[in-house]
Amino acid sequence: MANFKRFENIDAWKKARVLVRQIYLISSTPKFNKDYGLRDQIRRAVVSVVSNIAEGFERGGNKEFQQFLSIAKGSIGEVKAQLYVALDVEFIEEVEFTKIYSQADEVGKIINGLIEYLKKSNLKGIKKLVT
Repeated sequence: MANFKRFENIDAWKKARVLVRQIYLISSTPKFNKDYGLRDQIRRAVVSVVSNIAEGFERGGNKEFQQFLSIAKGSIGEVKAQLYVALDVEFIEEVEFTKIYSQADEVGKIINGLIEYLKKSNLKGIKKLVT
């Protein structure tokens, strides 16, 4: 097993990065793009996920990393809720919703697993974290 040397090595960050691309793609469609509020909010929420994973890691301590992971997990919840709004107002189709919601759910589960691992860990610094 490898140590995290960079936030780019964290699976949650990698999968969240893919999710960012998906959200930007669907929110660029003509119908979705006209709703500036929803478009901007879902984009901010998904960008918050990758940003908080990276920022928490770079802080260098497990407690701070847990805190930022918790914020990232909350942002995943926000993305999922906004996907329902997009579905309900027919900005996205059921197939797109299901695919992207599943991706978001997976990222949330990975983040949660990392939080739980860090809570149980006696490690003092993030750089010692083993995945």
